[in-house]
This record gives sequence, structure tokens and C-alpha cells, in this order.
Amino acid sequence: MCGIVGYAGYRDCTEVLMEGLSRLEYRGYDSAGIAVFEDDTIRVAKSKGRLADLTEKMQEEGRPEGHAGIGHTRWATHGEPSDRNSHPHGGGCVTIVHNGIIENYKKLKEFLLSKGRAFESDTDTEVVAQLLDYYYLNSPGNPVDAIIRTMKELEGSYALGVVFADFPDMVFALRKESPLIVGVGEGENFIASDVTAILRYTKNYYLLEQGEIAVLTAKKATIYDTHYQKIQKELKTADWDISAAEKCGYAHFMLKEIHEQPTAVKTTITPRITDGMPDLTECGITPETLLKFRQIHIVACGTAMHAGIVGRYVIEKLAHVPVNVDIASEFRYREPLVGEGDLVIIISQSGETADSLAAMRLAKELGAKTLAIVNAKGSSIAREADMLIYTHAGPEIAVASTKAYMVQIAVMYLFAFELALANGSISEAECRRLTALLQEVPEQIEHILAHKEMTQLIASELITADSLLYIGRGLDYALSMEGSLKLKELSYIHSESYAAGELKHGTISLITENMPVIAVATQTKLLEKTISNIKEVKARGAKVIVVCKESYGLEQDVADLRFSVPDFEDILMPMLAVVPLQLIAYYTAVHKGTDVDKPRNLAKSVTVE
Repeated sequence: MCGIVGYAGYRDCTEVLMEGLSRLEYRGYDSAGIAVFEDDTIRVAKSKGRLADLTEKMQEEGRPEGHAGIGHTRWATHGEPSDRNSHPHGGGCVTIVHNGIIENYKKLKEFLLSKGRAFESDTDTEVVAQLLDYYYLNSPGNPVDAIIRTMKELEGSYALGVVFADFPDMVFALRKESPLIVGVGEGENFIASDVTAILRYTKNYYLLEQGEIAVLTAKKATIYDTHYQKIQKELKTADWDISAAEKCGYAHFMLKEIHEQPTAVKTTITPRITDGMPDLTECGITPETLLKFRQIHIVACGTAMHAGIVGRYVIEKLAHVPVNVDIASEFRYREPLVGEGDLVIIISQSGETADSLAAMRLAKELGAKTLAIVNAKGSSIAREADMLIYTHAGPEIAVASTKAYMVQIAVMYLFAFELALANGSISEAECRRLTALLQEVPEQIEHILAHKEMTQLIASELITADSLLYIGRGLDYALSMEGSLKLKELSYIHSESYAAGELKHGTISLITENMPVIAVATQTKLLEKTISNIKEVKARGAKVIVVCKESYGLEQDVADLRFSVPDFEDILMPMLAVVPLQLIAYYTAVHKGTDVDKPRNLAKSVTVE
């Protein structure tokens, strides 16, 4: 997802914009640009590539100097990555930056072409700039009116930062679907896609709601609705500081975030445990509420979906309630059998994932109750869900999710414990025992992190592989999916995960001499069957890496390399065993020299379909 920053104040605007955009690099981008008021004109600098390329270009061509402006990092959607397709885009006296997709841009472009307008890029964004300028020229001196008229014409998702040449040192902003906040400082104000972009300057911000328009000067930030009426909003305060968004001595954000997992788990579960028992009443979840649900649907994307799959195993095992897990983009279009009496759980780190948000809205239309598990406070999914559990992972800067996944499954365990207790599937004593074990998980993770050297050796064995497999059974299969995703995201090595029992149904034909196979084997009841599957691939020449419990005595012909995790309750093993899988992916990427925190073609939050 693209990043937006805007500023009006007393500081060097270019410095503020570039600093803010650097904080948004984790969102993914292929070009960057800024527009700054300089001597009552708007000066634009933009470039294909990274922020370093933009900095180099400004060193050669001159750096914009001023105290107000807008900036952007772009992932190409309409039009290839290039200097001319980079944001900001202009139309007459209007210059804008844009996150999202304008679905009816072709129709609007045809209208503007009929009015004699010319276009310099292939983007849908320039169409918005030209349309804004068209309406502004029809009502000169009233930029908010032009914005309102333009909003009525746009279809799709968008967050926009806008400057008008006739209004020096003022910044305008508006949003529909794509997130945007308004930062409030002393003698300065900001807009940003994410609070991380402005934490160096202020922790105070407003959440811009659907259809709202912000007008910023150095002295104040005013927010209007689409009827041009001023809106009074609650000023929010970020509950973490700039150090949370810095590496703090770690080589990469991802490594830092892996090491933050014990604290993140503690911070997430501790407020939801009372007298040794799970307590989700603050989230709108009570035993009486839980008993109303006949079945559960978990809907998510990517890593969050893998957390949902772990949740399905645990809920069905403990609570004996049927659970379906859906990819959000598929859930919407398969006419799901969801209705009254069902609970739909939406899992999303950002709370802005477009497909997940749309799936939740569909579930509500069909009469189901919705529960959101999100990390971002005030996000769209969080605001619209019937019930809400915030995870407390803190900012996750690396694109590849680690600690967000960890706290998502921690929440799924608490939910499963409480549901199982409510419907009588487990006793109070068993619920108390499981909850106590969950509280021990952070210490177990710390032990793994203190003995992680073997993951570096394993990674060194993977860097020359063209392809590899992850296999497991039950919860280990759910975990294999996440391990495989992490490796392919970071190292660009082709990797797939398979249920170990499926190997002979086709997949084993892929095994070649020295092909790496990572087997997760932490479920005691399934261990013998998993070892049989491991021996099958070993007999065909595979190089086998096994992640298993310390107490498992494996025969010498089973594993070439082994990472042992502490012995622990089988049902909670995913929280321990995922850590070496994260580290293996991380160190493989480091050995290969890929961009660990910003993998190619990926964005942290996908806010378009």
C-alpha cells in the first residue's frame, strides 16, 4: 500500500516529508515524490525507485524549500513505475497525492478529454487532479466546494492529499476507504497514512472518517463533512513513541519484531485474564453471547488467515464448534452460507485490509455477528465490527508479519478457552490449566530466542535451493503454511506447504536429490505418522530439516538437521515452533542479500482489491 504525508508548519517541509515517507517505507513502494510551496508556487520533485533515488535527484536538480506540502510513496497500479507516473500529479492549479484506486477513472477521463484537458501520465490519480481543477475553476476561491463536488463523482477507494496554488501553505485531505489521519502539533499540523510517519513530531491525531475533509494550516486543523459543516472530533493520542518504530540496534525491523514477541504476547493476554481465567467481557464477549453462535467463520488474508487456521484447530478441538476458514477475497464472491446465529471473525493487523473489510460488511448484511481481531486502533474494521479484540503488538514495521501473527493466535487461544468453558466442553479446572500454560509461553519463546544459532546454519543450507517443501500434520500443517509463506516472502525461493499425509497423492513426485524439506513435528499423537512421511521424502533424496520437541528421540536416518523447541503442551506448540520458522526465513533472506524489511512487490497493508 502507498504512503501519504502532508505538512503545514514552521519546519523545513522537505525534511518533514522525507522523514515521514521514510517511516512509511515498510508499506511498500516503487516511486516517491513531494510537492512543496516555494515562494507561492508549488514545486514538485519525484522519481522512480526508492527515497534514496529521490534524494539524489534533488541533490542534482535542487531541493524544494518551504513550510507546507505533500509527499507520497507509490505502488504502481495504473501505469508502470516511472518518473512521469510517480506522484504527486498536477492539473492546473491543483497538485495531489493519492492512495487507492479510482474505479471509474476511464469515464471521468473521457469527460475531461472532451473538455479539452490533456494528460501527462497513465494514472487514475491524474484524472482526480484534473477533475478537481475543473470544478475549482467553476467555483474559484472555494477549494472545499471543489473537493466535495469531486468526491461525488469518484468511485473506488481513495485517500488524497491536495494543495492548491491559490492557497499557499495550506494542505487539504479527504478519504474514502483508504486510511488517513490528521496529526496535531504545536504550530504545525500533519496528514499521514499512519501515525508512525509523524511520531517524531506529535502523538496527537484525529482519525479522518469516510467522506470527511481536512483543511490544514500551521495554526489549526479544521475538519468538514460533505455538507461543508465543521465537525468536532475526539483527539486521540498514540500509545507508543518513536523508539517503537526504530531498529534499536537490530540489523532489521523483522529481527527486532521477532524478539519483541514475548512482550507482545504478555501485553495482549494479560488484560484479558482475570483470576487465572480468560475474560473477554471488555471486548463485548460473554459466555451468554458465545452460546448463541451455531458456527464460526474466520475470514482473513495471508498471515492473518494462517492464524485463523490455527484458531480453527484449537476451537474445534476444545469447544467442538464447527469452524470455516476463508480467504477474504474468496469469501465475498462464493455466496457464503452465513446468516443469523453465525459468528464471523475478521483477523487483520492493519484493520484496513480491503477484502477483509468488505467481507465483514457482507457478513453483517447477511445477519451474522462480527468479531474483529486487529492491531491498529481506530481502523475501519475495528470501528465497524460488532465486537472487538485489540491485539497489542505495537507497530510492526517489517512487511513480513511476525509478532502480529503471534498475538493473533494468542487471542484465538483465549477465545477458544472461553468458548469451550461456556459450552461445557472443558471444565473450569482445565480452562484454568490451559490459561496458565498460555501465560508461560513468553518465557518459552525467550528460551528459543536465546538458542537460535541453529536457525542460521539451517538457513545457510537453503540459499542455493530452487524450491522446497514444508510438511506437517494437524496444527503442524497450519504452522507449515506460515513458515512457507515467510520463506517465499523474504528469500524469493519457491516454497509450498503440504499436509504430510498428502505427499503420496501427487506432491512426492517433486522430490529431487538434496531438495530441502522442512518438517514440523510437534504433535505427539501424530509423531509416528509424520516420521513415516519424513522417511518417504528422505528415501527419495530430500535433505530434511525437522523442527520438533527436545524430548523426541529421532533416528539418525530421519533428519539431516534438527531444531529442538522446549517440551510443552501440544495444543500450544504453534506459538513456540513458529519462532524457528521465522528465524529460518529471516536468516535465509540475510544470506541471500534480499531486502528483508521491504520484500519486492509486497505491501504491509493491502487496501485495494
